[in-house]
Amino acid sequence: MNFDFSDDQKLLREQARRFLSERCPPKAVRAVLESEASHDRALWSAIAEMGWLGTSIPEEFGGLGLGYLELCVIAEELGRVLAPVPFASSIYLFAECLLRAGSAAQKSKLLPKVSDGSLIGCFARSEGGGALTVRSIRTSFKGGRLNGVKLAVSDGMAADHAIVLARASDEAGERGLCLVLVDLNGPGVSRRAEQSIDPSRKHARIVFENTPAEAVGQIGEGWSTTQAVLNRAAILTAFEQVGGADACLAMAKAYAMERYAFGRPIASYQAIKHKLADMYVNNELARSNSYYGAWAMATDAPELALAAAAARVSATQAFDYAAKENIQTHGGVGFTWEFDCHLYYKRARELALNLGAQRSWKDKLVSALEMSNAA
Repeated sequence: MNFDFSDDQKLLREQARRFLSERCPPKAVRAVLESEASHDRALWSAIAEMGWLGTSIPEEFGGLGLGYLELCVIAEELGRVLAPVPFASSIYLFAECLLRAGSAAQKSKLLPKVSDGSLIGCFARSEGGGALTVRSIRTSFKGGRLNGVKLAVSDGMAADHAIVLARASDEAGERGLCLVLVDLNGPGVSRRAEQSIDPSRKHARIVFENTPAEAVGQIGEGWSTTQAVLNRAAILTAFEQVGGADACLAMAKAYAMERYAFGRPIASYQAIKHKLADMYVNNELARSNSYYGAWAMATDAPELALAAAAARVSATQAFDYAAKENIQTHGGVGFTWEFDCHLYYKRARELALNLGAQRSWKDKLVSALEMSNAA
């Protein structure tokens, strides 16, 4: 079984890397981080012109209809440069929800706008109080009206529309949950920016007060659709994390080769060599699991839940370790605002939380392994 990308996909990677290295240098990330801007609008427009937003969206809805593998390639390169754009929220989450559960009318109306970049979407799930569970959802959807509060909504300040996980009936468990579509610029919606670990990826607190909304999919299917979407988003996010971890390794190696101490480059010292070697091993393990996830996602394999959890856990650990050791390799200057190491550490911490804490994904991994062994 060949898990490698095709020649065309590798060419796409090279083109994306060149494009993003020119259009998204560290100063562009800092510009968003240090301002009130929700994202880099110029970069977002350029990405839309490249057609990347429609990578996994079928041609009938204005997309390119390529597939998940090409989306994985682009995700890795976006992660490598810490692109401050709402790509994940719009494509991995919002568009994927519509593709899986939306009606033909909803898809025809919204997906072409997602593809051309004129509509930014987000997925509002969390209401605070710990891990996302069936019982934690209290936002109410009844009579075509939505009431409740969603917290820490990634790219919630930039988004035009949101898919919201809500309770549509008093039935117990999953049967009472559904997904609903909301125009965030419509009546009954108020938003407030929330502080986040990585200000280059803004988060929002969104309040819905008798807000007009429409169901996406059937009542009772909201939870299962959410889990399916999060599994795919975990794999795509893992590629972003692998890209970021690779960039950290490259930064640490380059600095270690040029920084001299006691007449020798610090890369010649065993302690530094071991740091770099450990970063490399972790990155390759994460890449292997991400490739497995990409295969499972592209083929809709039965192992998808297992592959998603494995990719999520290993990529989160690899990026976290690489970001920390990159700072340590740079020594005292690595902690200063002038160096770019902290940009990667902030993004590593943000990505470690935005789809649920590491602990919840470890639990999913253990459960998936138990089911696999039982079968």
